[in-house]
Amino acid sequence: MDPQQRALISAFHAAGLRCVVAVTGGGTGAVSWLLSVPGGSRSILEVIVPYDEGSLEEFLGQRPTSFCSPETARVMARRARERARWLAPGQAVAGIAGTASLRSNRPKHGEHRFHIAIQTIQHVSIYSLILTKEARSREEEERVLDLVFLNALAESLDLVERVDVPLLPGEAVHTERHPSDDALAALEAGNLAVLCMERDGRFCTEAPRPQVLLPGSFNPLHAGHIGLAETAAELTGFPSAFELTIVNADKPPLSAEEARCRLAQFTWKAPVWLTRAPTFAAKAELFPGVIFVIGADTAERILQPRFYGGSEDDLDRAMSELRRRNCQFLVAGRVNAEGKFIDLDSLNIPMQYRDLFTPIPASRFRIDLSSTQLRGSG
Repeated sequence: MDPQQRALISAFHAAGLRCVVAVTGGGTGAVSWLLSVPGGSRSILEVIVPYDEGSLEEFLGQRPTSFCSPETARVMARRARERARWLAPGQAVAGIAGTASLRSNRPKHGEHRFHIAIQTIQHVSIYSLILTKEARSREEEERVLDLVFLNALAESLDLVERVDVPLLPGEAVHTERHPSDDALAALEAGNLAVLCMERDGRFCTEAPRPQVLLPGSFNPLHAGHIGLAETAAELTGFPSAFELTIVNADKPPLSAEEARCRLAQFTWKAPVWLTRAPTFAAKAELFPGVIFVIGADTAERILQPRFYGGSEDDLDRAMSELRRRNCQFLVAGRVNAEGKFIDLDSLNIPMQYRDLFTPIPASRFRIDLSSTQLRGSG
């Protein structure tokens, strides 16, 4: 490694970003360089090499139209940044990705090429190069890729360091930069109504809607939430998911960064649906036919007219809309603020709404624990 390369990599490690790197088809040499210069633990969270087509499909959550294209590199970088966010919640993170189709021991009909994408919170940068075919060995093509990879890091992070790249006549790195298409930021801005975070941290806008949903603020997530979700799944026969709204009816809105911190608690536990739906009437529009799993204290609040415009008529219209959309409530007992255990039978549910509510017997689930208690003890 020459002094130019070492200086660039040292500057990258000192830039203050925590990164997940994903490469396929080439680029492992650049990754090796990054890890061989002291300071790598400050910048590199994880390196992923989804080399097989099936592995890349699983990483992306979809089959790409092309396994080596600018769009595939962009999606890889977005996915890498999503992983970085839940590996380092609350920190500045980036996703770095590369996909390549280089010389091999089998004849290639297409171009020898590679695409590198780097996604930060502000923008996504894409660097593409078509190599002169049959002009280099595989090792020489890999070296060009690795050097362009380093320069891409430097340029996208506004570092001054650069390395020399041995390009041939007619070769040029094509660069494009776009504003970030961060899905959570889009939800916060109101450009998305609903967003699913899968168990592995991947965001998805087109996931199948859940049949059982446990809404909450999860500040923090605790054993009561997990146990209630498991009990609901047993009672209904459907897997449970969680819902976190960033626009709450009686609490301040969540910032994207605060939402990310809360989402990080769910890693490998269950899917989480993020919404901008402050009331259950609004949630029902997004999740028709769903069974909402709630505590008795929430059931009591649901029937307060103040959440529906302030009048009994507005409340009645909201409940009618829930019924029209075939939504139901599965209600667990809770200890209220006065320390008294309340369940569905303790509540004065008006007769016209009782068909919407089903109790969970205390014999099936009771955990006297709340996020408020945990925050107070912490």
